[in-house]
Order: sequence, then structure tokens, then C-alpha cells
Amino acid sequence: MKFRPCIDLHNGKVKQIVGSTLLDQQTGSLVTNFESELSAAEFAALYKNDHLTGGHVIQLGPGNEQAAMAALRAYPGGLQIGGGITPDNALRYLEAGASHVIVTSYVFREGTIDFARLKTLSALVGRQRLVLDLSCRKRNDRYYVVTDRWQKFTDYEINPDHLRDLAGYCAEFLIHAVDVEGMCRGIEEQLVSLLGDGASIPTTYAGGVKALSDLDLVNTLGQGKVDLTIGSALDLFGGSIPYKEVIAWHKARPA
Repeated sequence: MKFRPCIDLHNGKVKQIVGSTLLDQQTGSLVTNFESELSAAEFAALYKNDHLTGGHVIQLGPGNEQAAMAALRAYPGGLQIGGGITPDNALRYLEAGASHVIVTSYVFREGTIDFARLKTLSALVGRQRLVLDLSCRKRNDRYYVVTDRWQKFTDYEINPDHLRDLAGYCAEFLIHAVDVEGMCRGIEEQLVSLLGDGASIPTTYAGGVKALSDLDLVNTLGQGKVDLTIGSALDLFGGSIPYKEVIAWHKARPA
């Protein structure tokens, strides 16, 4: 298990947002936990200096292209990028320095998964450079992939069979537990355990981290196979968990 850094972009700024409130901005319901004065490129340079790999840049809606590209240029090969990825722009992001592209809505549409689209994108960029975002919410004690700024449920359940099926098309999974995303009230333990049991490729979990001890908890529940990203709880983003202590924990892990 390792720590994966993140850069969440909203209107060109690095922010931490409560995931379940990501509706259209006109509704006025968006809850922002933190907005940084530092640029996306400055965060990317920090992660590069600390030798962190496999982090992700997520574009939460339009207006983030310039900041995202600046981050990729600041840390070429060190960051993945997601948010509006399609066959029309995927190669451009890879050429700009992204290690992988992350996709959800292009593949999951109209409430289900479109395997034709998944195959097209996987063939275009190469399985080894594609990450599937399986961010999910809980319904009837099961987890289902959600799309469209995490508001719309699909019929695609996160379970061992589906994880095994999808692993043939991508290099990694990225999974936000949307119901606890940005709340700093504790991780979705059931989901992390499910990923530890079912994931056969590198998998990153995000959502609900509230204390440094959650690193050990995810390591245990995920059987050492599930990586962790920390957003709102990290002091870089206004939280209480010291980034330096997370780095120390990360560096103490076996290579």
C-alpha cells in the first residue's frame, strides 16, 4: 500500500469539495471545504519533490484545462488525469505528460456500462495507460458506480466479478466513496474490504479519511493492496493530518 496525492480542480482552482454536493453550480448547493492559494502546478512540483507517483488530477467541470495542463507539465509522467476524458482528447493529455487518463462518464452512460466504448478507449491509449474511475455510492447495502458529477446511479455494482471483468481493459481503478467524500468522518470500511478482496490490479481508494491512523486501517482492510489518497483531512487542504507525517508513513512502506 502507498499514499497517492491528489489535485482536485474546480473553476481552475485547487479545491476540496464535498463530493455529494457536486450538482450544477446554479443550484447553489456546492459545499467547498477548502480553496488553495497555490496553483495546481505548485502542488505538482511538491509531489514531484517528494517522489510521490500515481497521483491524480481531477477536473471537476469546465474551466480547468489550463491549470490541469500546467500540473502535467510540472510533473511529467507523475500524475494521472481525469474529468471529461474521451477518445478525442485522451492522447493530448498523455502527450502533455499524464501517465494515465482516468475515465468514468464516457464509459458509463445512460445508467449502465458501454463495453464498446471501453474497448475503443482501451485500444486507443493502451490498457496500461487507462484508469477506470469506479467512484460509487451505497444503495441497499451495495455499492454502485455513479456518474455526472457523482449524482447519477448506474446499474453497475462494485463486486469481485465486475472488478475481475474490468481489469482486462485498464491498468488501475480509482474509487471515491462519494457518500463520505470530503466529510472527514471516517472511511467506508465495507468498501475498502470489498476492494481488498476483489481487486486484482492497483486500486486507489478515496473518501472520509479523518486521522493518520486511517492509513493503517486501509492497509489492514485492503490487505495491503489498496492505495489511499487524502483530500480535505490533509493539512495541505486545510485539514488536521500533517502532510509530512503522511510522507514519513509512505516512505516507511516496503518498496
